[in-house]
Amino acid sequence: MSQETTYLELSESGGGAHKFYEVTVDGPQLTIRYGRIGDRGQVKSTSYPDNAHARREAAKKIGEKVRKGYAPAVQGVRAKRTVSRRVISSYSPVPHPVPGTHGHSAVRAARAQYVPPVTHNAPVLWRYDSGSPAYGIFVDGDRAMVGNESGIITTLTHDAQVVQQFRLPDGVKCIVADDDWLYAGCDDGNVYDLSGKVPRLAYQIAPDIDIYWLDIHDGVLGVSDSGGGIAAIDHEDEFLWRRRGRGSSGWMVRCDHRAVHHGHSRGVTSYDWRTGQELWHRPTGAVLFGWQESDALYAGTTTQQVARVAKDGRSEEIYRCDAPVYSCATAEGGEYVFAGDNRSSIYCFDAAGNRLWKLGTGCGSAFSMQYHDERLYVVTTAGTLACIDASEAAIRAAQQGDVPEVVDVKAPPRMPAVAATSTLEVTSDTGSGIVVECVDVGGRLRVRVVSPGYRQDWLVQFPKGIREPRARYLVTELREASRGGFYRAYGDIRRLR
Repeated sequence: MSQETTYLELSESGGGAHKFYEVTVDGPQLTIRYGRIGDRGQVKSTSYPDNAHARREAAKKIGEKVRKGYAPAVQGVRAKRTVSRRVISSYSPVPHPVPGTHGHSAVRAARAQYVPPVTHNAPVLWRYDSGSPAYGIFVDGDRAMVGNESGIITTLTHDAQVVQQFRLPDGVKCIVADDDWLYAGCDDGNVYDLSGKVPRLAYQIAPDIDIYWLDIHDGVLGVSDSGGGIAAIDHEDEFLWRRRGRGSSGWMVRCDHRAVHHGHSRGVTSYDWRTGQELWHRPTGAVLFGWQESDALYAGTTTQQVARVAKDGRSEEIYRCDAPVYSCATAEGGEYVFAGDNRSSIYCFDAAGNRLWKLGTGCGSAFSMQYHDERLYVVTTAGTLACIDASEAAIRAAQQGDVPEVVDVKAPPRMPAVAATSTLEVTSDTGSGIVVECVDVGGRLRVRVVSPGYRQDWLVQFPKGIREPRARYLVTELREASRGGFYRAYGDIRRLR
């Protein structure tokens, strides 16, 4: 019996959709591959009782896509669109005028904007070269993580031991935590759950959304994109809402129990997480990064400042830097505010806006940063994860030029990078976990609990890439979402025979 393949594409002008959908029938097996044009995409295979059944399902899915504007195409003819990356601003000192010319007034005006380079570097304790520019960072009490544009996520202990590496299909935009869950957003438009032994596909964002940043709170995903759009996606990977933002691009999104906060080219705008209704807008200058505390947002801007905005929209404080701000972070409660500019400098301010210090990183401009236990961790344009001693004594010594010898960390030569996969370990032992089942609900695959002691009418947030009709799985743990109404699968997942 011959294999039948149908390949479709949808490509819109002006930065719209640029995606493919491929359906292959091979005997009773139906395989669907989809994603951005030029990428490998995601693959999903399902077995049916016979070839006729598989072909009927294939025809149904092809028809759905054609009605949405997809058309037959030849794979490889259309080129992959480039993804957006933060531009690294060039910098050079202002030149002297050539004798005999009349450039003095222009040079005087330029020198009014000239900021001398920092003379001392920060006290870097250790640094790890990830291999390519890096945006993604996550730090907690046990670890520090860096995710780079090559899709490699490396985990280190605080004493600089490399303990784990993940390999994702595309560049890592960011790493964010949601309670005990950890997620990475990638340039392929997908979000991966890093909470188990292997990365699992958790959210499949529409291929026409070019992710700039994302954040997650209690299973609700907020996504900002290159076109200035903002969207909220629920635990079942479906849009709660999607709307055009006020600006032309959006590097900041932060989520909490009430709102999705969006930083873009015109400032910061807050939206109700349920409905997408605008709650308030605050002009701040174009935002390149955002941080949040429980009661305030911190927006790093192209206007050489970090703006602190209360979560009701009031402007509270300004932290002034000497160049556009790529990243920012705070000590707990906002006691200290840190910023990294596009000239490889980092700053520290007190809560009232007074600059306490400015030092160089020595390893590039900080694309992202996070503070933990008197240490500032930064990931940079050079692809470095650096651990900086931010204690008062260390900073005072660094300001006098006295810094420790930097330890350059290397990953063990044979450490394998664990790749994202839809392959599952198979088991028949149901005594070591909780049983859940994948069911068809109105043509969509959903997961419900089978084991006793749980609400049978609640759905389970479960990785998209491993769902198969009527399959049963064993999960380590189920936890009720903070807002109620559904469970969240935590830990490892195995398929039941």
